[in-house]
Amino acid sequence: MSFTTWASKPLATWVAKDQRAWRGRAAEVQQQVFKRLMAQSWYTVFGEEHRFRQIRKYDDFRQRVPIRSYEDFSGYIHQIKQGVKNVLWPGKPLYLAKTAGTTGGDKYIPITHESIPHHIAGARNALLHYIDETGNTSFLSNKMIFLSGSPQLQQEAGIPTGRLSGIVNHHVPRYLRKNQLPTYATNCITDWETKLDQIVEETLPANMGLISGIPPWIQMYFDKLQQRTGKLIGEIFPHFSVLVHGGVRFEPYRRKLFDAIARKVDTIETYPASEGFIAFQNSQQEEGLLLQLDSGIFFEFIPAASLADPSGKRLWIAEVEVGVDYALVLSSNAGLWAYLLGDTVRFTSLNPHKIVVTGRTKQFISAFGEHIIIEEIEKAMSNVLAQHLQAQVTEYMVAPSVGEQKGEPSYHEWFIEFSRLPVDMYAFASDLDKWMRQQNSYYRDLIEGHVLIPLKITSLAPDAFRSYMRAAGKLGEQNKVIRVANNRVIADKLGAYRVGAAQK
Repeated sequence: MSFTTWASKPLATWVAKDQRAWRGRAAEVQQQVFKRLMAQSWYTVFGEEHRFRQIRKYDDFRQRVPIRSYEDFSGYIHQIKQGVKNVLWPGKPLYLAKTAGTTGGDKYIPITHESIPHHIAGARNALLHYIDETGNTSFLSNKMIFLSGSPQLQQEAGIPTGRLSGIVNHHVPRYLRKNQLPTYATNCITDWETKLDQIVEETLPANMGLISGIPPWIQMYFDKLQQRTGKLIGEIFPHFSVLVHGGVRFEPYRRKLFDAIARKVDTIETYPASEGFIAFQNSQQEEGLLLQLDSGIFFEFIPAASLADPSGKRLWIAEVEVGVDYALVLSSNAGLWAYLLGDTVRFTSLNPHKIVVTGRTKQFISAFGEHIIIEEIEKAMSNVLAQHLQAQVTEYMVAPSVGEQKGEPSYHEWFIEFSRLPVDMYAFASDLDKWMRQQNSYYRDLIEGHVLIPLKITSLAPDAFRSYMRAAGKLGEQNKVIRVANNRVIADKLGAYRVGAAQK
């Protein structure tokens, strides 16, 4: 037994006990977090503009600091990228996490000396809670793979910049790093298929105990392993016992992943974001993710049904209820203030405070982690129609198609009702895909890494959308076609109106 394995159980017991101590006094803990955030930010540009020194309680903050999206922070982020100090948080960020923007382009989320430890502790504590509950420590003695982005970072005004998973890779604890795969050199490979081939080479002879990553990446890894060996994952890695996942919904991938494993393994769900580590699954027996209330983040919640109402109520942890969908709002020691994260959550328990993620505040597709929203969809269509003047479109919507069987490709399916067809449907689809890649860097990375194949167009019969709306009882001026969906509910119904896949 290694020292790490031996020491993990008492450490797990201590961490679980410590977290149980604060989660029973959630309101008090959040008040303490709030006071620390205010006190540390008086002399920042943002703090002086909003008179943080005069804020004594949450109601003062709620009145003085409006809800903001990333776009509303863009001016402050621009100052940071120009090298200005003390903008949103004292000093300069330790990192900038680069992620896809909500209206095209990339976002740059600050990560500070104060916030990075919580990103690491969140992932660590998820494993320690699992150990405390199950007693399983065997995976610590075996190899562990963390499928992530490249740890090679760029520079913005002297600030290391890259994907969150690549940043966090630099902070994997030493006691885990000795068993970590893939190697640093392999992790730096930019082409996903090449990288995946090398990961397979490195892990096939290894005794894998834990596998972690975004579900579609794990699925591709499993497919490659089975293609190479002709064996089930549970046979290839007989000591594989823990699957850690996060980033996108697990359910669309669950069946195929477990069919590939062909035996029971435990799963741990995490809720990391560039803006902070939000929650993790703390029990194999109970629903929901434990909200991290003592992690340098002050949480606010807006009932999703009233999000568009300027006078909509902003709530803090003492005011939330079970069963209500809330838009999640963060103020943090990374320098984000009343920041609308874009996710909606629902509480399953208030003691402790546990959540499930229920969706996004806008229409979107993120079945593979691409975070594509309606504005990007509509802009791509507008641009391609400007190129193909002969084509006319009556209506359209987009949904993901997840390859569920081995060898089946995954892609975005565009259901388009043309009033006049393009002269060259293949060129139309290719140009549409190019516009989507140009707008969304995550989508571009997924295409170039061969996680997705380019989009496919399904041409629908005349009056298809009207017929669908009529059949659904939603025909009328007050009901609009959903432009983009993250599931196949509407897509599968629209399939009844297809005239054939209009793609070469």
